[in-house]
Amino acid sequence: MTLRRLYVFAVMEVGTRAVYILGVTVHPTAAWATQLARNLLAGDRASGFRYLLRDRDSRYTQAFDAVFTADGIEILKSAPQTPRMNAHAERFIRTVRAECTDRLLIYNEQHLRHVLAQYARHYNCGRPHRALQLRAPADDPDVIPFPTQRIKRHDILGGLIHEYRNVA
Repeated sequence: MTLRRLYVFAVMEVGTRAVYILGVTVHPTAAWATQLARNLLAGDRASGFRYLLRDRDSRYTQAFDAVFTADGIEILKSAPQTPRMNAHAERFIRTVRAECTDRLLIYNEQHLRHVLAQYARHYNCGRPHRALQLRAPADDPDVIPFPTQRIKRHDILGGLIHEYRNVA
């Protein structure tokens, strides 16, 4: 609504395709990015990270890298002008824009945080991924989904996205 560009800091686990939206701001700074990196590592979400693949943005300073290297995570910088090197993150950005933000009128930062939190929940728990044999990242790999009951549609983001679940 205010016609301002908003920046989103998101992290993706490539192996599981799980996405975490860490922050939204109008003015991203190096201190903001470093604090979000600390927040990510403070929880147990990043316990299995071995590598961090990032671009060469000036907001990723030595302090940002030090947060990860202190936990034994190796920093890999993408080569300049090579979007395919970080294809998983680029694909997520395209997906979230095509399925969500391009179809909504975002009012402000708070509204975008709310919308992206709901979409990330859908992306991680309800959206099938081809690379995961049409399972969501949060699905149990040992359970074969077989609908033996009635199925009911559940609307997300006011009906923009539909999920289908078994009725108990």
